[in-house]
Amino acid sequence: MKFNDFNFKSSLQEAIDAAGFKEPSPIQKEAIPFVLEGKDVIAQAHTGTGKTAAFGLPMLNMMSGSKGIEALVIVPTRELAMQVSDELYRFGRLSNIKTATVYGGTAYKKQLDRIAQANIIVATPGRLQDLLKSGKLKIKPDFIVLDEADEMLDMGFLDEIKEIFRMFDYEKQTLMFSATMPKAIKILANEILVDPATITITKKDSTNKNISQDYYVMAESERDDALIRLIDFKNPAKAIIFCRMKREVDRLVTHLVASGFKAKGLHGDMEQRQREVVIRAFKQGHVDIFVATDVAARGLDVNDVSHVFNYHIPFDSESYVHRIGRTGRAGKEGEAITLVTPNELRALQKIQKDIGSKITTKVIPTKNELIDSQQDSLVAQILDAPNLDESHEIIKKLSSSLDITTIAYKLVSLLKAQNEIMGANVIGMNLEQIERLIEQKANQRDDGGRNRGRGRNRGRRNFSNNRNRSGGSGGGNRNRNQNRSRD
Repeated sequence: MKFNDFNFKSSLQEAIDAAGFKEPSPIQKEAIPFVLEGKDVIAQAHTGTGKTAAFGLPMLNMMSGSKGIEALVIVPTRELAMQVSDELYRFGRLSNIKTATVYGGTAYKKQLDRIAQANIIVATPGRLQDLLKSGKLKIKPDFIVLDEADEMLDMGFLDEIKEIFRMFDYEKQTLMFSATMPKAIKILANEILVDPATITITKKDSTNKNISQDYYVMAESERDDALIRLIDFKNPAKAIIFCRMKREVDRLVTHLVASGFKAKGLHGDMEQRQREVVIRAFKQGHVDIFVATDVAARGLDVNDVSHVFNYHIPFDSESYVHRIGRTGRAGKEGEAITLVTPNELRALQKIQKDIGSKITTKVIPTKNELIDSQQDSLVAQILDAPNLDESHEIIKKLSSSLDITTIAYKLVSLLKAQNEIMGANVIGMNLEQIERLIEQKANQRDDGGRNRGRGRNRGRRNFSNNRNRSGGSGGGNRNRNQNRSRD
């Protein structure tokens, strides 16, 4: 089945094609026809299965874009609100449909101004309830979507959700998505849905078996150093680094280029012509490292990407699956590497649970370990190097003033200087520290959050030089003169 089998309006189909969508996922195949029929839907499907498009595409197809707020999507977190909003905007922009995000921590007036120009609101429950109760927001959407319903239950938003739906007591189309179906969610579904179509998508491994998935724990202040160290250690043939925000892409590209890497960035603010030039350079090998926001997670088809780095953990499991799917293509093996701080461990554990595959704890190599790895690689590189005629001429000139041993020392020193290793000897946490941290986080959850404040302090650790090493691919030597551009 293809997306054009749904017979979406031409502007929406054009946006789907531009996003690189070809075949619908199981949840999309099941849900889209029911939504197009106008039925309420309750769907059990894990994050990472394509739920946003499952409700977003048919909803956008039925919207006019000419009568104010037509749709409301309620999500549990600010991060997911931004992610869903961006996705819906990408699909709806050619149909002249605009989105606005509503969440706490931002001025009311700023959000209300955006709502006045929008057709879809993506909101967290707390701020949405405040706007509705205060009378600042008066809307009557044709569609209401409750996404990640069980997550909202876990976060204590059930009362807010019930009150919000009491404010929308009229005939409308309601769509509810949840990874699990606890009793409280089933009761809520009975209250807010009318004769719904029920969909259950069996959870399967959603990631490629050819992709090894590892994560490394470090302090926020170590993130740049950790990334550089891992790039040097892994020595990727071609890599994509994913960031959350456009400004992070620009800053990180500048940092990588200054460190001697051939890197380019891609994000939504770039014109189409710029994007095409950058992607072409990456495909043709003129750029080794591609730094991008999630806009590049779809539609980027490069078969020889050896590594994907998550500079920041993605907002949700769906983004994680799409990101790491850029490697391990065409039957080749790939590596997915995620950098996390102690506070991000719970989010990573949720992603691992959602996708149904293991993400392994690893330790960032020390500077001394990287030196050893590079020395082995440098020896192999010298042994494999061809004997060029020009080399004989240079040796002959040098021999007039230096003996052959001194010449060799100087040449090797020159090569090593081109691969200077930056950063502290030890970066990040060792396995013992990570295990203690995971145990502390589990104990905090078992306490029901009562010790959350103390636990947060206990979770801060002292980095030590007593490291338990874990496996990782070595061979990190890279001749920066040959393979990196400082331009």
